[in-house]
Amino acid sequence: MNKIKSLIKYIVILGVILFTEAVIYEPYSLKITSYDITNQQLSGLKIVFASDFHIAPYKWEKWRLQKIVNTINEQNPDLVILGGDYVNRHSKTSTMAPQKIIEVIRNIKAPKVAVLGNHDIYYGKNDIIKAFINASIPVLNNRNIKLNLQNKEVYVAGVSDYDTDKPDVKKAFEEIHAPVIFVTHSPDVFDALDENFDIAFAGHTHGGQIVLPFLGALAINTNSGRKYTYGRFDKNDKTMIVSSGLGSSVIPVRFNNLPEIVVVSIR
Repeated sequence: MNKIKSLIKYIVILGVILFTEAVIYEPYSLKITSYDITNQQLSGLKIVFASDFHIAPYKWEKWRLQKIVNTINEQNPDLVILGGDYVNRHSKTSTMAPQKIIEVIRNIKAPKVAVLGNHDIYYGKNDIIKAFINASIPVLNNRNIKLNLQNKEVYVAGVSDYDTDKPDVKKAFEEIHAPVIFVTHSPDVFDALDENFDIAFAGHTHGGQIVLPFLGALAINTNSGRKYTYGRFDKNDKTMIVSSGLGSSVIPVRFNNLPEIVVVSIR
């Protein structure tokens, strides 16, 4: 009987520890994941990629968002790329209003460009785009933009969301010249990416959100399965990076998978 009581006690303690880790600690933590990439045309640039914010309508979520913005500014990047899913879940009652989210995001000091994610489309594509326009942040919805960064002409091309809209890679690359940075919310677009680009970014997967020891990511919401779950992928001298994102989807839980800001230094 004493052994059973001890076992129950340890199970309860373990449950409390896991709950604290997955629900209280990890979702509100933040790590910086750094990559060094060699590219002659983009040499000297520092790029920050931030995706999958999922800002819920609570006071402490504004604190989380401000922490993200402050951390991005501390990196002193030349360019910040925003990878979509700024709002939380599918309904307007489950998220902070997009204009309030983007009011904070606009405080990022570096030049910024954005694409939309599936949750943004569920919320209302035009509402999200309008909020970005009011904040003077370009939304790359099947188009590109030319920027001058450290006296370099750089093109950033972006597409609409793979699952909820109609991504058009060819249209995004119209009248474009190297060097090119490509951004998509979902890495499912990567397999259709045969245009000339230098580096590509995606989010959406949350790195699996819950990552179990020995088993890996619990669930990956992509058509390509686990092919582009998380991390850096090099193909034909091109680099593709998939971020684990900053927030959580469906359930407010992350485990063994801290929210991250991606920082790319190009040599």
